Amino acid sequence: MSKMTEQSLFVLDLGGSAVKYSVWYQEELHEKGKFKTPKTFTSFLEKVVGIKERLAKKYNLVGCACSLPGTVNVEEKIIEGTSAIKYIHQETFIESLESCLGLPIRLENDANCAALAEVSLGAAKGKKDVLVLVLGSGIGGAIIKHGRLEKGYHLVGGEFGYMLLNEEQNFSQLSSPVALAKRVSERKGYSCDKMTSREVFDLADKNDPIAFEEVEKMFHFLAIGLYNLQMSIDPEIILIGGAISKRSDLLQRINAKFETLFLGKKQIGIRPNIAICQFENDANLIGAVVNYHIG
Repeated sequence: MSKMTEQSLFVLDLGGSAVKYSVWYQEELHEKGKFKTPKTFTSFLEKVVGIKERLAKKYNLVGCACSLPGTVNVEEKIIEGTSAIKYIHQETFIESLESCLGLPIRLENDANCAALAEVSLGAAKGKKDVLVLVLGSGIGGAIIKHGRLEKGYHLVGGEFGYMLLNEEQNFSQLSSPVALAKRVSERKGYSCDKMTSREVFDLADKNDPIAFEEVEKMFHFLAIGLYNLQMSIDPEIILIGGAISKRSDLLQRINAKFETLFLGKKQIGIRPNIAICQFENDANLIGAVVNYHIG
């Protein structure tokens, strides 16, 4: 069967810094690419319509599956909440995108998409109760309960980053890689965006005292947050995604903190079963496709 006769999907993953795109054809992602996230809605529409028209010459595109930040209110057809891409929260965003593309669209929150990908095809395949944490500029997440997304009454299920872990700071502020880099930059007298989390880890590995202290702090609160989630939601498995999940020592360092939490403080409870997301940078794209088919 040729590409022009077999049905395919145009797939988008909107992020604060880049928009990824692909075509879902014969159960795989094809034509993967990305571009810098446009600053205006008009520029965004021009870019995605141009890409869609180019791909439509090769594939029979019958719909658009989309992953993006924010809270997707399916009934009202709006993206609630706030994000780095302000124009997606305009009341006409979904309607305008659908009209310009000339395709039916199904959208879902990016962390929810990552969870759907992992449960359907990835590291949590076959499991019914799963949490996914995506560590980046903040800590996003998703809850899969009885095999389905659990969004909650206010559609904020999985917004783990807002959990308060001390009197003043939340999970994102204490345990996200971007917040880690910001703290180290500030303590060293740099501008707040001078360093990346990878550079901080490199310094910590070289026993830089500030970097080492802040990395230990990050893992300490990450372990506490994971423990709290385990004891409140009780999933079969907790998956961690985001760029930091590529670190070979990630699980080892988290488990070391659990040793302190469980043994050093004699904490009672169930030790979380932690694993790494399988799909990495493709998770949101694949999950958007899964959501399209179950939506």
